[in-house]
Amino acid sequence: MLKTRHAALIGVPALALALVPGVADATPASGVSATTLSQQTVDGRTYTLKQITIQPGGGTGWHYHNGPVYGLVLKGTLTHSDSDCATDGVYSSGDTIAERAGADHVHIGRNLGSTPVILDALYVDPAGSALTVDAPNPGCDFQ
Repeated sequence: MLKTRHAALIGVPALALALVPGVADATPASGVSATTLSQQTVDGRTYTLKQITIQPGGGTGWHYHNGPVYGLVLKGTLTHSDSDCATDGVYSSGDTIAERAGADHVHIGRNLGSTPVILDALYVDPAGSALTVDAPNPGCDFQ
């Protein structure tokens, strides 16, 4: 995880969280909605920019990404945990986040606060792949 305070990430605000239906053992997202702001495929890579809202008490469900995701928190506080059940980041308005690709980077994003989390997320995926892949809870006492 990389955390920095910037107004934008390389000119494009972003962050990654789950919104694609998954396998039967996956943990479902709760209180999450998203709007696609832009999508374009260039040289075998699809760049998808979404604005994501996570309501208080909501979360993305456990998941991973097929490509890297870059984000900017616009409002609220996002708590991010990895598959070791450790909180690996708490991101507030103005913070950026970068998530690595692959099944070995399972994680969850949760809104433990009292106001909605709003963030922009840029997904950089191989063309034709899912934005997120749902995963089962790795044994943590939260989801």
